[in-house]
Amino acid sequence: MFKYIFKRIMQAIPMLVIISIICFGLIQLAPYDAVDAMTTPNMTEKTVELIKARYGLDQPAYMQYFYWIKGILSGEWGYSIVTHESISKDLSVRIPNTIILVLPAYFIALVLSVILGLIAGARKGKLADKIIDGLSSFGIAIPSFWMAMVLIFIFGYQLNLFPILGMHTIGDEGSFSDLFSHLVLPTIVLTLSFMPELVRYVRSSTIGQLSEDYVMVQQAYGAPSIGILFNHVLRNVLLPVITIVGMSLPMLVTGAVVTETVFGWPGIGTYFVKAIQGFDYPIIMAIMLLSSSLVIIGNLLSDILYSIVDPRIKGMGE
Repeated sequence: MFKYIFKRIMQAIPMLVIISIICFGLIQLAPYDAVDAMTTPNMTEKTVELIKARYGLDQPAYMQYFYWIKGILSGEWGYSIVTHESISKDLSVRIPNTIILVLPAYFIALVLSVILGLIAGARKGKLADKIIDGLSSFGIAIPSFWMAMVLIFIFGYQLNLFPILGMHTIGDEGSFSDLFSHLVLPTIVLTLSFMPELVRYVRSSTIGQLSEDYVMVQQAYGAPSIGILFNHVLRNVLLPVITIVGMSLPMLVTGAVVTETVFGWPGIGTYFVKAIQGFDYPIIMAIMLLSSSLVIIGNLLSDILYSIVDPRIKGMGE
């Protein structure tokens, strides 16, 4: 087991290095560079050179990359060229805010998707399957910002049941009930956004499992369908779901960009959008690297978890 885990970690490290080079290179190739974002046409050449020196932009590209990576490895992600605030400090606040929003939504979506996917797969071609599959198709086709606007209009403006912007009411920052009320609408939007693909995946996996020989043997022995579904099929359906959960790790950071922007939630999404609008390249690079790295790490974690629950995978890897 440890040999397999060590091997996967060693495979992930070069990928992380490549990802960092790509993120840095894309920003270097951008037509509007960081110097343009920090200077104005009225500045003298000397002032521009001082600004370049302050942020290390007068160095060759490879030296800029070296200092950038060195800072990241030491926990210092650089500084915003717009606000001049520490990116590490901003991320330490923004990331937890996003996790508070995304994690419950994804957990709810996962539980509901397993239930609905099992029902749809077990009732293939029946009314329940058609309804669930139809709603999943509808959910995939509908943009999350549209769902957000509909919920805001109905529950925010018409019924005035829930707040529609921010994470707290001013002056009531320490109240859990206030936080919960602000969470309701964006959580619903994210849950409905995450569910369609998950439902279809579980449905497809359930249909595949129901055609396996072990199910036919159980049916031949007269085992009840509900018992077969929950005692045997469910366990095998959940195994590949582990891979999805691991690969969904980046969602905890960047999975709610649109929803956070619509609801004004102070998370990574709004932070990223504002950085793009202000050409704040250090922040853009930091979030690109963070989200890309989480893809690699999520894939690594899913492989490790899968090898734990299914030792055959470990044997194939070795």
